[in-house]
Amino acid sequence: MKITSNFDSGNIEIIQATDPNNIQLAIRKDNQSDFYQWFHFRLNSPHAQMHKIHIVNAGQSAYPDGWKDYQAVASYDRQTWFRVESKYDGKTLTITHYPEAESVYFAYFAPYSYERHQDLLHQAQNDYNCQLIELGETLDGRDMSMLVVGEPDDTKKKVWIIARQHPGETMAEWYIEGLLDRLLDEDDGVARALLAKAVFYIVPNMNPDGSVRGHLRTNAAGVNLNREWQNPSMEQSPEVFLVREKMLEIGLDMLLDVHGDENLPYNFVAGSEGVPSYNEKMQQLEDAFKAAMLLVTPEFQTKFGYERDEPGKANLTVASNWVAEQFKCLAYTLEMPFKDNANLPDEAFGWSDVRSMKLGQDSLTAILAVVDDLR
Repeated sequence: MKITSNFDSGNIEIIQATDPNNIQLAIRKDNQSDFYQWFHFRLNSPHAQMHKIHIVNAGQSAYPDGWKDYQAVASYDRQTWFRVESKYDGKTLTITHYPEAESVYFAYFAPYSYERHQDLLHQAQNDYNCQLIELGETLDGRDMSMLVVGEPDDTKKKVWIIARQHPGETMAEWYIEGLLDRLLDEDDGVARALLAKAVFYIVPNMNPDGSVRGHLRTNAAGVNLNREWQNPSMEQSPEVFLVREKMLEIGLDMLLDVHGDENLPYNFVAGSEGVPSYNEKMQQLEDAFKAAMLLVTPEFQTKFGYERDEPGKANLTVASNWVAEQFKCLAYTLEMPFKDNANLPDEAFGWSDVRSMKLGQDSLTAILAVVDDLR
């Protein structure tokens, strides 16, 4: 029996792996950080029996409440990720599975590999309406890449969509893949209407180093990028520094910053009601976008989410808040679950890569509903 995480986005430490009924593992912390929750490993076993995998440090992870009612994902082909029986006792997460093949992968959520990220970028640039722009390099020397979809024009709105500031939130890049698939479909009426009115600036992965390293929340230096937007640096947070500089250069009329939430089993958005310059126009745009999302898909809801910031009390180091204050525009953080959408549960797959892609596609209709009023 063998367990390994020596691959892209792999993360696990082996404590004991001799008895299939008592495999003991621990999640490795992000580099130079105490954050951890993302895991991704492969089990190779000749034993035709039930395997019990105990992640013994789950209770000390970044979001221990996230393990409640959580089911891990597994795959035999690294294409289809299904849910497997998982139980949390307040300290240990136990995954129980009877392997149907010699080798099976387990992960916190369906992984989005760096190789797939490169495929996404370069397949997109093949479209006549899309340009791939390299903004600079990360601390580990990886490219910070942006896709520009549409023909830039001063009369068009500038819509920015960024994802995966927290690398373990892989659903965010799945969302981007779905959104791009529709936006680049020349036969799609919503895409055609949007590109007549707007140009999209899309950063599919804000944190490629953390993604490859198997981090939950930070970059190579252990920095939480979504707390760097007021004062980023090339030394600690080049990913934010480079994107922020490009935003200031090009301008911005709308931002969606795409994330995943460990605790809440719902899709929702968090607005910028706490920024000092929040006004009636911003509120109207936020309300219109949410109303459109509710009409477009039952996967979205507004009942559950984060507590609203008090007026003037927003944390301006957070991307959506900094953008809203800097550009006086519609700026949302969009959250998806690691567990399932409790309003539309799926026992076999939970909230998944495929559902994340479909939400990305649906979001374009909501953007179309507000694009004329962005400025």
